[in-house]
Amino acid sequence: MALRGRPRSFDRDLALEKVMEVFWAKGYEGAQLNDLTAAIGVTPPSFYAAFGTKEVAFREAVDLYVATVGSVPMRALEEAGTVRHGIRAMLAGSIDVALSTKPGGCLLILGVVNCLPENLPVREHLFQARRKTVELIAARLERGTREGELPMGTNVAQLAAFYHGILQAISFQARDGATRAELEALIEPALAVLK
Repeated sequence: MALRGRPRSFDRDLALEKVMEVFWAKGYEGAQLNDLTAAIGVTPPSFYAAFGTKEVAFREAVDLYVATVGSVPMRALEEAGTVRHGIRAMLAGSIDVALSTKPGGCLLILGVVNCLPENLPVREHLFQARRKTVELIAARLERGTREGELPMGTNVAQLAAFYHGILQAISFQARDGATRAELEALIEPALAVLK
């Protein structure tokens, strides 16, 4: 049976990377269809044929971000020999990510800042991705407690929320034009809370 219609004239995986970059730079609500189609060099019908809707494209872009760019700091956290080195590596990796693109910051944090009511499902998708980040931080802190690096009774949930807040601060400050040195200056004070 012959296939109907024209074949896609672009690589969808590459197109998704470009869509991710647009959403990363402009956020969900700031990215217009013409921004997305211009980035991948297609017409609106081709965009819809490839992604369905803007929301579906955003969800896929967020998932790609989590699996690629966003996974680097979390891998550094998990793979470090100690919890202190892991937190340091996670924060440094987050700075690298936040400064890796203009206008800077993190897609998971800045993808939907102001949210129209009709975009609540998109905001929820980002919220779930951020919750996963907090869970990964908490899991590493729990391991540090079990291995004797942190005192028994450490409030892991509170500490994980604190470090997630530092990640958010890095993202917002990078978006506001902070330099690498200014962002790196956040690391030592953040590590000081580890007893």
